[in-house]
Amino acid sequence: MQNVAQAWLVYRLTGSSFLLGAVGFAGQFPVFIVAPLGGIVADRKNRHRVVIATQLASLMLAFILAGLTLIHVVQVWHIFVLAVLLGVVNAFDIPGRQAFLVDMVGKGDLMNAIALNSSMFNGARIIGPAIAGILVAKIGEGWCFFVNGASYIAVIIGLLMMRVQARARSTAEGSPLMHMLQGFRWVWHTRPIRALLLLLGLVSLVAMPYTVLMPVFADKVLHGGAQALGILMGATGVGALLGALTLASRRGVHGLGRWVAYSCGGFGVSLILFAFSRNLWLSVALLLPVGFCMMLQMSSSNTLIQAMVPDELRGRVMALYSMMFMGMAPFGALLGGAIADRLGAPMTVAMGAVASLGGAFWFGMQLPKTRMEARRLIVAQMAAGGEPAVEMTARMQP
Repeated sequence: MQNVAQAWLVYRLTGSSFLLGAVGFAGQFPVFIVAPLGGIVADRKNRHRVVIATQLASLMLAFILAGLTLIHVVQVWHIFVLAVLLGVVNAFDIPGRQAFLVDMVGKGDLMNAIALNSSMFNGARIIGPAIAGILVAKIGEGWCFFVNGASYIAVIIGLLMMRVQARARSTAEGSPLMHMLQGFRWVWHTRPIRALLLLLGLVSLVAMPYTVLMPVFADKVLHGGAQALGILMGATGVGALLGALTLASRRGVHGLGRWVAYSCGGFGVSLILFAFSRNLWLSVALLLPVGFCMMLQMSSSNTLIQAMVPDELRGRVMALYSMMFMGMAPFGALLGGAIADRLGAPMTVAMGAVASLGGAFWFGMQLPKTRMEARRLIVAQMAAGGEPAVEMTARMQP
């Protein structure tokens, strides 16, 4: 709800595609800069407490934005400042929360846990934008921000009720900079994870800006206003939920690399068709496969990375995942907003989709070179986590 309402608020105040992209940049670029520090914190501190702290900070920022909007004093610079602060919070939250998944469920149930997490997230993406579209049209953006702030109360209560066995903290010697560089080096020299992260970064940079430009499609291309924006975002959420449920139905990680390549290609094709649609309901239908393929790629990549990374490096590697997934998105949002001001939103989205198709082809060419190393890493980590290596090897057979 907050994402949709904030985008609409910026667009209502300014009417600028560029500022839509700029706010997206402000909200996410801190992830790219600060996430490596967040990864170190996730590896060296209690992840449970880290996540509780980030949720408290997010609650306060949401209520501040709600208050400014409801008393009708909000200005664009307020939104920029609060977006930057939330981005800093997310730079600690995302690596901590992703690494905390393994602490909660163990490696044996990791794929289903990631899929369930994605299902919950995208279930909210179905309901939230639809409600936001109605509330924005009827009573304004401020109440969307207020509901978002109130929702953190339930999240924090749930976190405080958890009883998770404390993980042994890292006792490695050296400075935080040395630990950060250790994570970077490990990823760079681990070909399967490097390929997954590079593809993820490419898609986030060139294709994901379609979400930032959605208010332009809703208003100027499809002529539907705020309610159309809610419907379009909700359609993406439905597709993403179906993608998450599809992943949850799987057992084992065999074939997930091919899923990443195919879903990235399907994402590109669907997005090209969406870019040139001028009918609202056709656009809604095309956003279903867009969301489906996007979620399959992101969740499959997450699962493969989590299955391959040693626990002592998990926070730092998931920080790099955050940098590629969310950290590259703001640069794409800024670039996409600038291009859309010159070439229009449809052409901007189509260009990014074509680049995604190229990335899918490149990743598919890398699969034969990375398969054996990926299999070795997964078997080693599953064995270390308690799952018999023989069983895991059987699942990995072609």
